[in-house]
Amino acid sequence: MTLQPLFPVALGQVALPADPLEGALLMRAMLALRGEAESNPDPLCAWTGDLNGVDQLQRDAAFAPLISRLEGHVWTYLQALGFDPAALALHLQRCWPVVGEAGQVVGRHHHPNAHLSAVYYLNGDGSGRSGCLRLWPQRQYNELVPGLAVGHGGPIRADHAGPNHAGAQQWNAPWFDVAPRAGLLVLFPACIDHAVLENNDDDDRRFSISMDFVLTAPAEPSAGGRPEYLAPHPGGWQQVAGPVS
Repeated sequence: MTLQPLFPVALGQVALPADPLEGALLMRAMLALRGEAESNPDPLCAWTGDLNGVDQLQRDAAFAPLISRLEGHVWTYLQALGFDPAALALHLQRCWPVVGEAGQVVGRHHHPNAHLSAVYYLNGDGSGRSGCLRLWPQRQYNELVPGLAVGHGGPIRADHAGPNHAGAQQWNAPWFDVAPRAGLLVLFPACIDHAVLENNDDDDRRFSISMDFVLTAPAEPSAGGRPEYLAPHPGGWQQVAGPVS
């Protein structure tokens, strides 16, 4: 018997050359944007710009060149999934800094406001000690009975090697961790639950840039007409006035 994995989540990873000088300047700029704050606001929670009015880094002259370079890799990710660039428009909806001190985390969440999310790391050595990005599957199909894969005392053997010599964890992995590394760009569907584990590096902060992207129909429809499930281009939207008091 062979087992074929179906419906994989497309996790994109791009190892980009990290310029130490550019990274140092951007990390200093992040600390300036953070100001006197150090958390969100619980001391155990990392400071994230999206909750503190700093969510448009692409418009900041210090960050704009880097963000522009990263956008090209977002298109590469979409094209690898089969998207036709001529049939859609890609929008960077928001972009914000995240600064994690020792002992801080970012709780489990997802981004219902967006379609595609990305994280770029300004520092990290790949060991994961500064806090991995953890991603969870939306559902554990192969556990058959909900809860068996992550519950205590369940019947699924962690050391089992199946017909393809793949361990049980490959079929029922409760999560997947990505270790921060300077220059690493990570892309994933915005609907996927994710979190940032505790920064266990007492000597270093964790610096990253988060991005949310939205896909819409292009401003000018192609010869084939407008895609049925893509929202119209926001250039044609009209804001509705508030209710009359």
